[in-house]
Amino acid sequence: MPKKLTESEMPAADYAFYGLVWAGTVMTDRVDRALVKAHDLPVSWFEVMLWLASSPEPVPASVLGNSTLLSRSQVSRVVDALQTRGLVSRTPSARDARSVEVSLTEAGRTVFAEADATRREALAPVFTELLDEKDLEALGAVWRKLKAAKAAEAAQADQERAG
Repeated sequence: MPKKLTESEMPAADYAFYGLVWAGTVMTDRVDRALVKAHDLPVSWFEVMLWLASSPEPVPASVLGNSTLLSRSQVSRVVDALQTRGLVSRTPSARDARSVEVSLTEAGRTVFAEADATRREALAPVFTELLDEKDLEALGAVWRKLKAAKAAEAAQADQERAG
């Protein structure tokens, strides 16, 4: 049986990449289980609610599709499910008659606040209680760099399509 590679046997970039994938998978699974158990709320639903809770105004559905880790069709299904539960509302956009905007209802804000407390509680022993402020700042810096590179790549692709 082949042995597992150790950190010292892997290139640093590979080890860092697989570490990010592993951490994201493990933490997402942990949060998903806690949210489903406590609130019957899958993590994908929570993600959409997080974006809505963070916005002072209704969010165009297309923006949700571009902001979350979900595909546009997944966002549409999640919004449908959240609307069925009375947690979000859809309204025609005042800026674009072809689109709709989504916002949390009062019930949605209540459920989100409770679910967010559950999320924080689930992550605390394996994240916020484990990492110090310097660790968290370093992770934030890495995330900002990766996100900026993706945005620059998307802008370049947009320029190439337009030009």
